[in-house]
Amino acid sequence: MTDILEFNDIYQEVKGSWNDGRLRFSKQMVVYKSSKTGKVDSIPVPELSQAQWRRVCLGHGIKLNTSTGHVYKYDGFKDTDFEKISEYFKDNYKVELTEKDMCVKGWNWGTAKFNGPLLSFEVSDTPVFEIPLSSVSQCTTGKNEVTLEFHQNDDTEVSLMEVRFYVPPTTGDEGADPVEAFAQNVLSKADVIQATGDAVCIFRELQCLTPRGRYDIRIYPTFLHLHGKTFDYKIPYTTVLRLFLLPHKDQRQMFFVISLDPPIKQGQTRYHFLILLFSKDEDINLTLNMSEDEVERRFEGKLTKNMSGSLYEMVSRVMKALVNRKITVPGNFQGHSGAQCITCSYKASSGLLYPLERGFIYVHKPPVHLRFEEIACVNFARGTTTTRSFDFEIETKQGNQYTFSSIEREEYGKLFDFVNAKKLSIKNRGFKEGMKVRDDMYSDSDEDQHDAYLERMKQEGKIREEANDSDDSEAGSDESFNPGDEDDDVAEEYDSKASESESSAEDADSEEDRRKKPVKKAKTVKEGKHKKEKKTKDSSAPKRPMSAYMLWLNSSRDRIKAENPGISVTEILKKAGEMWKQLSKDKKEEWEGKAEEAKKEYERAMKEYRESSGGTSKKAKKKGGKSEERKKKKVGGAREREKNRAAGNDSFKSPEFISSEESSSESTRGKGRKRKGSDDEEKQASSTPSSEESGSD
Repeated sequence: MTDILEFNDIYQEVKGSWNDGRLRFSKQMVVYKSSKTGKVDSIPVPELSQAQWRRVCLGHGIKLNTSTGHVYKYDGFKDTDFEKISEYFKDNYKVELTEKDMCVKGWNWGTAKFNGPLLSFEVSDTPVFEIPLSSVSQCTTGKNEVTLEFHQNDDTEVSLMEVRFYVPPTTGDEGADPVEAFAQNVLSKADVIQATGDAVCIFRELQCLTPRGRYDIRIYPTFLHLHGKTFDYKIPYTTVLRLFLLPHKDQRQMFFVISLDPPIKQGQTRYHFLILLFSKDEDINLTLNMSEDEVERRFEGKLTKNMSGSLYEMVSRVMKALVNRKITVPGNFQGHSGAQCITCSYKASSGLLYPLERGFIYVHKPPVHLRFEEIACVNFARGTTTTRSFDFEIETKQGNQYTFSSIEREEYGKLFDFVNAKKLSIKNRGFKEGMKVRDDMYSDSDEDQHDAYLERMKQEGKIREEANDSDDSEAGSDESFNPGDEDDDVAEEYDSKASESESSAEDADSEEDRRKKPVKKAKTVKEGKHKKEKKTKDSSAPKRPMSAYMLWLNSSRDRIKAENPGISVTEILKKAGEMWKQLSKDKKEEWEGKAEEAKKEYERAMKEYRESSGGTSKKAKKKGGKSEERKKKKVGGAREREKNRAAGNDSFKSPEFISSEESSSESTRGKGRKRKGSDDEEKQASSTPSSEESGSD
């Protein structure tokens, strides 16, 4: 004889929808757990009073009645299960599993019987159908008619809206109205939300994140009433699935989360979670609107008439006593910063992910609760925009995927160890070694300030500079070589440019000096080229167009400043980068269209500029002047060397034999000092800008 009987794929009807789950019979308890919601029905064996085996829509079903007045119905059994279950009930429960037939005549005239929480419609003492009175949302009466309206379930394709019963007048008791008696029997067990007296207690002006606003919460014996300036919500305690008490990362606030099934509704919006935010410093003195004897009898020591303490403790304590459910708090997980949660982003909003003992909960927009039982696997992925973060993906057995992004790299080890300890399937275990490598590679403190969009802007700036260089490529190399510019006529003796002008004007014949000259030129170009080019850039040339992001940033900068008073420039760029990332595809296409139009306009203007004389003649003039200047320098240097050879002056050292290192060091030691035999060359170099200005060929 087996001690435990287990059945999978057993269904339970919840407001018109069939939810599957697992049913287990043991010697102490009958337990049913829903696969969809995780809700558990626990029936102690001593409370079982009756068990029926019936033919139903999904095969065969069991109906269990308890001594406390509750009724539980489970469908989905096979024909062969009857003997096994019946024998188990006789041996362990001392309850006989009786077979009960259903009436299928199709008559609509019969007898309505109220059996605890069920309204049973019977024909010849055989049930035709049963209505759980907890599903009734409204009961109205007419002359000889009673109308029942039902709570709706969003998960069902077809819903039963109402049922009408005709109650014939009776000639028995003169004072009793059969219609009113029928309605009162329904209302006594129905889940009709109506205040039948004063509230047990009231909490004023509580901050609610979902639905957003400030609400007064009135606690009634059977339901919770949220009263706000715009909306009212009445929440029966039977719809409360779970309670969570979660500490905020700042350690100064607390979240109190109420999970609802079915959710509360406002138009087309569904709220599956009620999230309250409390400050730890806020205290309250609470007095229940009940006598001390009544409080003791009803709550059995869980509550007292007069209580005081933190506001969040009082709310959670009262809710726990009325709903009769445990409050879930974070387990042993501790993140990198010591908090029991992880900062991350889900969809478009940033929030907190709490690893619990039996699942994950994300707070708060939108709230997500995932139990370990419904998780197929988890996945660690590299961040899409930065090496400082990673993504945590959760795939459920139903095929849904939840991605929690922008998690700090330091949280990886703690989260990985937690997931591994809970024996969840990890899709890419090799990612752990990759994270270790990345920790070594990116241990720089500068990496802390990494911003993807700032880097993109830097890249665009480099592209613009390269494009400007390519536009001016005809004169680029000559301008860097030119000892003087239009802006400064002569390089002064005490100017650092003087030595550069002097040395660059000298001509070299030997191979050694030819090798040294390009090195000197490359250094000069690297250090000072761009500044000199920007001075000589034509102001009448069209300006390059902005990218789509820069156009959007310029239009949004004032709004960002207004929404974040006192924000710094770097914080504006970071905030803008995040906002641009979250911008919808349609909005981005709109700004990219504007950028494309600006680019076409720039290309048209640039074409006109190049065709005009301002775009070409100046470059040609510079090019011609500089080539003539080189010729003059070459001829002058040759004549000087001939003169020295004829005079037999062996001690004379020509300028081309003085290395670039000597000239640079000499110019550093004393800017006013002149080298021997360089007067003619200096005069010739100082006259160069005037020849360039004249542009003589």
